[in-house]
Amino acid sequence: MFFRKQHIKVDFSDTELIDRYKNSGDTHYAGELFQRYSHLVFGVCMKYLKNEEESRDAVMNIFEKLLSDLKKHKIENFKSWLHTVSRNYCLMYFRANKKFDLKYEETETEFMEMNYTLHHTEERVSEESFSKLDNCIEKLIEEQKVCVHLFYIEEKCYKEVAEHTGYDMNKVKSYIQNGKRNLKLCMESN
Repeated sequence: MFFRKQHIKVDFSDTELIDRYKNSGDTHYAGELFQRYSHLVFGVCMKYLKNEEESRDAVMNIFEKLLSDLKKHKIENFKSWLHTVSRNYCLMYFRANKKFDLKYEETETEFMEMNYTLHHTEERVSEESFSKLDNCIEKLIEEQKVCVHLFYIEEKCYKEVAEHTGYDMNKVKSYIQNGKRNLKLCMESN
C-alpha cells in the first residue's frame, strides 16, 4: 500500500529532488519525494478528516497539487512545507464540505455555540487565508489554542472540551471567547 513508508535507497536530498523536478519536469522526482512523506500526509488528513476513504482521496489530491506547487514555490524545508499544504488542504476541504453557520443550541445543562465561522463571509476562503488563520492560532496561548481547536475544528461542545482538557466549564468558555477575540484581532491586523 502506498501509504506505508518504504525504505528506498535514493541518494538525492529533498532539495535535490525538488530542483531536479523543477528543471526536468520528470514526475519521478516529485513522486519519490512524495513517497517519502505520504504516510505523514495521510496522518494529517486522518487527523482533520477522520475518515480513511476521504483521507486517501485527499492524499491523491494533495499529490496532484504538489506537482504544480513545487514549480511555483521556493521550498527550504519540504517536510514542514508539505505538512502545511496538507493541513490547509484538509481545512479547505473541511470547510467546503461542512456548512459553517452561526447558530446556538440550548441544551438542558448548557448554552452551546456551534459551528461559528472564524471568517466574515461565506465565500470560499483561500489557502492564504487558512495559512494566516493557522499562524494566528499558533500565536494563541496553549489553553486557548487547545479549546479553540476542539470546539471549532473537532466540533465538540463546551462540556466535551471541558472533559477532554480537564478545565472547568467557565474556563473553557473563557478560553474559547478570548481565543476567538484574539484570532479576530490577529486576522484583522495582518
